[in-house]
Amino acid sequence: MIHKHPFFGQARFGGARRGYHHGSLKDALIEAARTLIAEHGPAGFTLAEAAKLVGVTAAAPYRHFTDRNDLIGALARRGFELFSERLAGAWDEGRPDARAALKRMGRAYLAFALSEPGLYSAMFNDVKALRRPFSCAAADKAFDGLGRAAATLLAGANVTPADIRRLAFEIWALSHGTAMLAVAGHLDPERGDDPPAILERGAEALVDQALMRARA
Repeated sequence: MIHKHPFFGQARFGGARRGYHHGSLKDALIEAARTLIAEHGPAGFTLAEAAKLVGVTAAAPYRHFTDRNDLIGALARRGFELFSERLAGAWDEGRPDARAALKRMGRAYLAFALSEPGLYSAMFNDVKALRRPFSCAAADKAFDGLGRAAATLLAGANVTPADIRRLAFEIWALSHGTAMLAVAGHLDPERGDDPPAILERGAEALVDQALMRARA
């Protein structure tokens, strides 16, 4: 069963003012940004367009956001929060074993990027948005989940915290690269490409290399 965030579970806009209720303008604007970014990319919308999609005046967004980057930062924060939940659910405390759980986490990573292109774009394609304190904290929480997974995978080996952090970043870099190629259509299952299998093989190789370094 796919977890649905209360504002990201489905598009809320199909006409003027649909999805906007008194007191929820901030959330409605964030959802509008998700829709617009999915269609046009992070640079492809303005606050005025988000306001139009919600059905409010062009000045209304400034009650909650100083500019477009502020809105993208809020969307990135929401994205990382949901992303962290998805990864944690897939990891499931490493049950039944760490390698099987890592495969689930990889599949959850790819599924998120492919099903939430607007969120994923806001999370990773706008450095200014990511550097905002709340967005950065949410991103750190998602990385902490990968860090705990890496620590479990290397449990019992002669490793340092730096080794665990290195493996976590290597797995994240591999996952992000695979996800971006899949989202861009460069990995096409109809041509025989299998993004989850590619990610799984790469992640297993990274774990094996880390264990070999620890034994050396």
